[in-house]
Amino acid sequence: MNENNIDRRLSIAPMMDHTDKHFRYFMRLLSRHAVLYTEMITTGALIHGDRQRFLDFNDIEHPLAIQLGGSNPEDLTECAKIAESEGYDEVNLNIGCPSDRVQNGQFGACLMSNKKLVADCVNKIRATIQIPVTIKTRIGIDDLDSYEFLYDFIETSYKAGCETFIIHARKAILSGLSPKQNREIPPLNYERVHKIKQDFPELNITINGGFTEFDEIKSQLKHVDGVMVGRAAYQNPFMLAEADKILFKNSDIAPTREDILNKFRDYVDEQIKQGVSIKSLTRHVTGLYQGQPGARQYRQRLSAAVPKGKNNIQFLDEIIQSLSTYTPK
Repeated sequence: MNENNIDRRLSIAPMMDHTDKHFRYFMRLLSRHAVLYTEMITTGALIHGDRQRFLDFNDIEHPLAIQLGGSNPEDLTECAKIAESEGYDEVNLNIGCPSDRVQNGQFGACLMSNKKLVADCVNKIRATIQIPVTIKTRIGIDDLDSYEFLYDFIETSYKAGCETFIIHARKAILSGLSPKQNREIPPLNYERVHKIKQDFPELNITINGGFTEFDEIKSQLKHVDGVMVGRAAYQNPFMLAEADKILFKNSDIAPTREDILNKFRDYVDEQIKQGVSIKSLTRHVTGLYQGQPGARQYRQRLSAAVPKGKNNIQFLDEIIQSLSTYTPK
C-alpha cells in the first residue's frame, strides 16, 4: 500500500495488553477508516517466538500497521519483510516507549538519542519492503527536549526514508517515572508538534497524547494530518462512533451501542467456537456504555468471574439482555 493511500486522519494507538486482534475487530465496528496498530512486538519475539500468534489478524482490520520494537537494523528488516508478506499495510518503529524493560533492550524512546542508528534502521527497511515505514516517537527525552533536538531527529529520519511521524506530544523521562506516569506527568506540548508540521509540510504528521473528546480531534486536524487516540479509545470507545461520518464524510448512519455490541457478540460466538476464552474477548468492551444508565452494572457483570459452565456465548447474551432494563439516553 502506498503511503499516500492510507488516510491517517484518525488512528488508534498501539497499547500493550490492549490492542490485540479482538480489540482491533471491536474498533473496526466503530470506524471503518481509522488506522489500527498492533501491540508493540519485539524483533526477538517475532523471529524466535510464536510468529503466528503475534501476526494473526482479521481481514476486516485493514488499514493495519504492525509496531516493531528493536534497534538492530538487520533484525528489524527481517521482521518488516515478514510483516509485509503477512499482509500488513505499514511497519511502525517504536521510538517512544519509556519503560525500563524496553530501555534494557536498547529500543523505544532512548533511541531518540541515537538518530544515526534510527536512520540506518529506516534506510535498510525502506530498501527491502514496499509498504510504508513510519516512526512513533516523543517530542524529546530527559534533558534532550528542545525543539532543535526534535527537528534534528525528524530531519535525519526523513532523509533516511521515513515520511510519516506519529509524535506523542510529551517528552519521555527515562528514569524515575513509570510508563503510566510518562503518559500523565510530563506536560503536553501540542504547539511543538504543530511547528514540526509547519517546518516539514511535505511530511505526514500525526499528533498523539491526551485526547479524550471528539471535538479535540477535529480541532487538531487544523494543524496536523492526523490524530492518534490511545487510552480514551479503550475507556470510552463510543466517542469514535461518529468518526466516519464527521471526519471521513461517510453517509452511513453512525452505529448505536446496541448495533456495535450485537455485531461484536457474533464475533465472540465465532471465536469461542475456535477455543478463545470469553474473558479475553469481553474485556475489550467494558467501556462501551460509559456515561449511560446501567453502565456500572454492565461493567461489573463483564468483569465478574464467568459462572461455572458458562464459558460460552450465554455469558454475554445474559449481559446484553440485562441492558434492555435501562432506557438509553
